[in-house]
Amino acid sequence: METLKRQYWKILSIILLIYTVYAGFNGQVPRQPILNETIRNLYFHVTMWFTMIFLLGTSVYHSIQYLRKSDLKSDLISSTYVEVGMVFAILGLITGSVWAKFTWGDWWTNDPKLNSVAIGLLIYLAYSLVRSSMPDEMQKARISSVYNIFAFVIFMVLIWILPRMTDSLHPGNGGNPAFSKMDLDNRMRMVFYPAIIGWTLLGFWIAQLRIRIKNIEQQNEL
Repeated sequence: METLKRQYWKILSIILLIYTVYAGFNGQVPRQPILNETIRNLYFHVTMWFTMIFLLGTSVYHSIQYLRKSDLKSDLISSTYVEVGMVFAILGLITGSVWAKFTWGDWWTNDPKLNSVAIGLLIYLAYSLVRSSMPDEMQKARISSVYNIFAFVIFMVLIWILPRMTDSLHPGNGGNPAFSKMDLDNRMRMVFYPAIIGWTLLGFWIAQLRIRIKNIEQQNEL
């Protein structure tokens, strides 16, 4: 039964992503100044960030579970969700950089949100270094679980709150209007929402595969 559920979500993810890619590149989009055709990146860049947040949020849940029960399985799951979340964070950063080049004229600008993302990635890089520097499994799990919870809170503050308090080029930040019915019309919503679901399912599917691989590796070591 569990295998059938995994197969169902995998197939649904593939269907939604095929639809996202096809409709994303071939569907009709509003012709807005500056954005023009680059608004199609909304289906990829923004959805990558949504997926990253869902994965990191799930990681925090399992970190809390470890602190409650001291079960190393929860720590393994938590660390895996962080790993996959960082993959989507990097993909979001790359797609955002491409978007910035065509709309703002540079691959990287001195924008509060971009700088905050860079700081957040360094925070999670430190998380990986903390885990790799501790040989004792229980100590590593306990310290990294606490670190992970604080890292997530700080990261959310950096990318959601601080950019809204300062000048920012990003839509919806620093006084700039967010995407609205003038640009994100119903045609785009028909692609954007399935894209969020598709990329998110892909992220969780990859995380589940990584968890299964790690479990097999641990069993072989024993």
